[in-house]
Amino acid sequence: MTAEPVDQSTEPHLLEVGGDTLAVVHGRVSPTEIRTFFDTSFGRLATVLGEQGTNITGPALALYGTATEQTLEITVGFPVDREIRPDAEVVAGRLPAGRTARLVHHGYFDELGQSWDRLHSWITAQGLSPAGARWEVYLTEPNPHMDPADLRTELNWSIAPA
Repeated sequence: MTAEPVDQSTEPHLLEVGGDTLAVVHGRVSPTEIRTFFDTSFGRLATVLGEQGTNITGPALALYGTATEQTLEITVGFPVDREIRPDAEVVAGRLPAGRTARLVHHGYFDELGQSWDRLHSWITAQGLSPAGARWEVYLTEPNPHMDPADLRTELNWSIAPA
């Protein structure tokens, strides 16, 4: 597998994506549990992938499902070089394939909502309909010593067939 160049465009645009193979953890969490869920899940993924000799082929990501005021359906993981064997909560997954709207958010995680709103507005302004699949790819790995303004997060939203 050859690595594709990282898309850094802050302007919304359409592209075709191919449905990469993933290793993931699914969860339904409250808004206050999101950070803990991410930290615990990524730690567990690293352990299972190491035990299975599976290679991570790209940055961490999160797929978002149904959300209410009390809970958020979320799947976190990594693209990998082959399908993994399920191990407790770590299972195989796939990214959605097909036409997708994308932009790259620069900056703080707590400002992601504004970029998601911008992407949604752009999709509908193009006469398109967003499908249910939305995911973030964390192009910049956060660390406690970095300036959050340096974070880069790729936002992806599947487009419904016409």
